[in-house]
Amino acid sequence: MHTGIDISRIATTARTGTEQYTCEVLAAIARLDTTNTYTLYCQRLPTTLPPLGANMRMRCIPLPRLWTHVRLSVEVLRHAPDVLFIPAHVLPLGAPLVRRMRTVVTIHDLGYLRYPEAHTTAQRLYLRLSTVWSARAASHLIAVSEATRNDLVRLAKVSPARVTVVHHGVADRFRQPVVDLGRARKIAGGNEPYFLYVGTVQPRKNLERVIEAFADASAQLTDQGRTPVLVIAGKRGWLSERIAQRAAALGIADRVRFVGYVADEDLPALYRASLAFVFPSLYEGFGMPVLEAMACGAPVLTSNSSSLPEVAGDAALLVDPHDTGAIAAGMVRLARDEALREELQQHGYRRAAQFTWDRCAEETLRVLYG
Repeated sequence: MHTGIDISRIATTARTGTEQYTCEVLAAIARLDTTNTYTLYCQRLPTTLPPLGANMRMRCIPLPRLWTHVRLSVEVLRHAPDVLFIPAHVLPLGAPLVRRMRTVVTIHDLGYLRYPEAHTTAQRLYLRLSTVWSARAASHLIAVSEATRNDLVRLAKVSPARVTVVHHGVADRFRQPVVDLGRARKIAGGNEPYFLYVGTVQPRKNLERVIEAFADASAQLTDQGRTPVLVIAGKRGWLSERIAQRAAALGIADRVRFVGYVADEDLPALYRASLAFVFPSLYEGFGMPVLEAMACGAPVLTSNSSSLPEVAGDAALLVDPHDTGAIAAGMVRLARDEALREELQQHGYRRAAQFTWDRCAEETLRVLYG
């Protein structure tokens, strides 16, 4: 079989969720499948790539704008593979015209439908047009969680028979790493214990409530000797201005540290050195940082909604993401209760061990060639 994969997302150097997924699943497919042939489509060559097999070839086809719907469409219309795999939402408009070609699209979330107020009007329109159309036009869909599958069925009116759930994995670099704690403290901006958030800074991540909860928790933790700080790691997304302003309005701007995007090689240390990882997001299609934190040995506080209980299992402290008091109470418990932190750490190691990229790739290959 000849399979085409859109790897255009991984050309960026600051890779986040969908880019990391594309890179990791590609690397695992390269490790596992040496029989089928692959063409890897991109708009520009990525600066780094995982090791690729001899059965994989790059196809760089530049176009400044509308690359997916124009340039990739033309490519598959002229030279159609047997299977076209789109790891991140957007199927080329021309793909459904090639009736002999099977198309598989990974849908990561439908957050713009569940929380429209957390997106700009332009973002909502683009996501509705691209994601819902792709979900209905593809031969088959991969959903990254049961929660996302349920959203596809209920909100996008996709037949359940056309959706297969394939969970993400956790990269080996996160698994109980030996880390440079000095490097972690340098990134965190000091020697104080810290609560950590990792992810894009945007409203859906519930960071205004996290900051408010941290302000409440800090007032209760003055007996700790060194009161913790809050470290927010991630690049700025849309509608992020109010989040930074909230810390200043509460008078805690000096204790809430926005450290920006953190490189892959530094994340394990940042997770491992944290007092706890705090991720009470309003909505997640999967929630990869939760498993990364667990694999590194960080106790985790996360939401009791969307995909997060499915991913965290019994290995995290679950709270209502709409309840600022519950988030604050969870932070206080984690700061004061060393036994709880150790218990969650051990549960977290076991939970994260269940999610591997090789398993993800095996299940993906079954979908591609099913």
